[in-house]
Amino acid sequence: MITPERYNEILADEINRIYSATKVITFSKNMAAEIVGGRRRLEDLVGHGKIEVDKPTAHQHGKWRCKADDVLRYAYSEEYPI
Repeated sequence: MITPERYNEILADEINRIYSATKVITFSKNMAAEIVGGRRRLEDLVGHGKIEVDKPTAHQHGKWRCKADDVLRYAYSEEYPI
């Protein structure tokens, strides 16, 4: 039988594997906003340096590329609110 502590370790390992696998993937601003719970929350997370964003062009309305592992770390679910 698996103890609760061991179960938590297994879950943590699985989550870390997901984060590692998504280090090279990026999401658009719209997709990232949907995952984290809205555009305002995404902009707050980016502003606080919690989500890394790459803006490949210097244009005012240039596209954002948000690192997937950072976005998934702050994913929001209405079923399990933060």
